[in-house]
Amino acid sequence: MDASSQTAQLYGKLRRSVLSLELMPGERLTERGLEAAFGASRTPARAALMRLETEGLVQRDGRGWRVAPIDLAEINAVAQYREAVETAGVRLAVATASDEDVAALGALLEASKPSGDEQDGVRAGADFHVELARLSGNPLLADGVGTSMVRLERTRWLEVRTAASREQAWREHRRILQAVASRDAGTAAALVAAHIEATNSRLLESLSAQQRTLGLRGLAIVGDPSAESRVG
Repeated sequence: MDASSQTAQLYGKLRRSVLSLELMPGERLTERGLEAAFGASRTPARAALMRLETEGLVQRDGRGWRVAPIDLAEINAVAQYREAVETAGVRLAVATASDEDVAALGALLEASKPSGDEQDGVRAGADFHVELARLSGNPLLADGVGTSMVRLERTRWLEVRTAASREQAWREHRRILQAVASRDAGTAAALVAAHIEATNSRLLESLSAQQRTLGLRGLAIVGDPSAESRVG
């Protein structure tokens, strides 16, 4: 297997391990350890880690690496950013999107009805938000939402771990779509803001549940840029 194939394979395995919490936030990683664990050479291991670093899933730790802690300050900051960008985007979408585009978003939503697959739940939720932002006709808004979804992917994975949470998020998306289809900008914007707030609440509940389940292993949490603690 060539180096690029090794990198892609190792990246995929590491990414799944981080998102599923098999590799815990704060856990230390070394290129040599990855070589031994996954049978990859040093160069692909480093390349995979650097790719994960750009997604905010790992970070450098001296001469090694570690799984990035869950940063509560960043989660709150992204939520504030999303509310500003997505409510502006949905108002524009109500005003400018064609009926055909709104129908296409509805078809996407129907095709993403909750299943038992957590990864599908994360991807479907992100796709809905990005496509809704694209209906605004402003590519900068869509790019901003897409970037936010990438930065929140691990915490969103936690948020959709239960079928009830996935079903609730889908119902909230459907209500947003109905408001867009009805050309009710005020209701659509209010529903988007409420959905982002509800998603954050479900995330905090999931973090609390993980704290109880994982016990002493805990979750590495960053409460602000200058202080790190452990929950659990």
